[in-house]
Amino acid sequence: MAANINEDTQVDDASKKVRLPKELTFQDMYNNQDAFDDDDEDDSDWEPVQKHIEILKWFCTNCTMVNLDDVFLCDICGEHKESGILRHGFYASPFSPEVELIQVESEATGSEKEIWSEASASNCSTAVGFDERMLLHSEVEIKSHPHPERPDRLRAIAASLSAAGIFPGKCCPIPAREITLEELQMVHSSEHIEVVELTRQMFSSYFTPDTYANEHSAHAARLAAGLCADLASSIFSGRVRNGFALVRPPGHHAGVTQAMGFCLHNNAAVAALAAQAAGAKKVLIVDWDVHHGNGTQEIFDQNKSVLYISLHRHEGGKFYPGTGSAFEVGTKGAEGYCVNIPWSRGGVGDNDYIFAFQHVVLPIASKFAPDFTIISAGFDAARGDPLGCCDVTPAGYTQMTHMLSTLSGGKLLVVLEGGYNLRSISSSATAVIKVLLGGSCECELENIVPSKAGLLTVLEVLKIQMKYWPNLSSSFEKLQLQRAMYSVEKKHKQVKRRRVFEPPLWWRWGRKQLLFHILTGHFHLK
Repeated sequence: MAANINEDTQVDDASKKVRLPKELTFQDMYNNQDAFDDDDEDDSDWEPVQKHIEILKWFCTNCTMVNLDDVFLCDICGEHKESGILRHGFYASPFSPEVELIQVESEATGSEKEIWSEASASNCSTAVGFDERMLLHSEVEIKSHPHPERPDRLRAIAASLSAAGIFPGKCCPIPAREITLEELQMVHSSEHIEVVELTRQMFSSYFTPDTYANEHSAHAARLAAGLCADLASSIFSGRVRNGFALVRPPGHHAGVTQAMGFCLHNNAAVAALAAQAAGAKKVLIVDWDVHHGNGTQEIFDQNKSVLYISLHRHEGGKFYPGTGSAFEVGTKGAEGYCVNIPWSRGGVGDNDYIFAFQHVVLPIASKFAPDFTIISAGFDAARGDPLGCCDVTPAGYTQMTHMLSTLSGGKLLVVLEGGYNLRSISSSATAVIKVLLGGSCECELENIVPSKAGLLTVLEVLKIQMKYWPNLSSSFEKLQLQRAMYSVEKKHKQVKRRRVFEPPLWWRWGRKQLLFHILTGHFHLK
């Protein structure tokens, strides 16, 4: 047997030598793949092993931005990898996974944190509309990045309100119901309503590349609209003083016939018509979401009983959705009942917003004298938002809410729209609800200085809108003088800057006169 094995081995070695010429082409290698010894370690230099290297990463709970696995604080917003924001809201520490909370600046006592159902609704002045079934609306398809409009938005706000003892506690809940078909048909076309309803039969679907739906989305959208309608009628009838609709999906991009921009049904429009059904003759909608509410504008474009005012990034139509220039003022007899304040750049902060409120929003709204006021409260203009890239703080939202609460006898409904940084959206929403509860505002309004771009935007809006609202003329004239002063100051600064580099007279006309002439190009005394 040993002799046979040695003999077979010699035959195999000989056959290999026959089959393997000294110089092989790629074609020879392909045709003689079986002739190569798999244990030969030298074949890796021409046929490298393809190794799939998986890069470990995590997505920030707060802003959804991607980070490498070995990093514990988000590179964009600084939130900890194991953030507790969904359990404790913005009161949770952004730098530590610990459960301990930052000191809550709330005066709530233990009794105030009890569930409102144990108290009498008649003692409540501020209502909050919320239902956990709206959390079921989510994107099913797994993509390379989490969708910014996600259920965690409501969870973070609810956790913040709970930690502050506001809700449940100081605010009363409104029981949720689905909006009826008849109520929706006052806002949207029957075709649009049917298309949204069809998503109940689909595991996953899309209206646009960024507007998703699952089998629960139509139900969530109807609950959101129903809550807004009931809040509006409850506030106008006097059962509660004001309210906050903690709802999703958002609505201000949803028009008569289309869903877009994360929005399915227009919640603010439904609320406006519900208030009118309850007896309100004139309704004001102020939309401070960083994106223009093109759907709301379309729905009320020819309606003189609803005044729509929007403050948003526009940048000459380059910012989503591209609509909302200052020249869009309403049509067919309703000119002037649509007011757009389009910012020309990002980074807009508190001063520009409050300045626009002082010189455009409040003068027009006061003249309109609404019976009911709705805020389309997107918080994506807040500092830290990954989509808005603006700089409004909770103090800024507090001031704007306080200014609007003086209208329509305090009958004010705040409807949640956008906002995609959980810490920003929850702190801003909490600040707004504190105003609704009667909290004081400590902001100084006397010396609000806007940016140059903000001033130019307000001047452009005033020039267009004073054709329809003559009371804006005096403000326009004052701001024109302010603009002229800016120009004079700029010229003085330029002259001063040039003078800094001018040498003294004795140097100019001394022994270095020729050098001075060569350097400055001046050949005579000015």
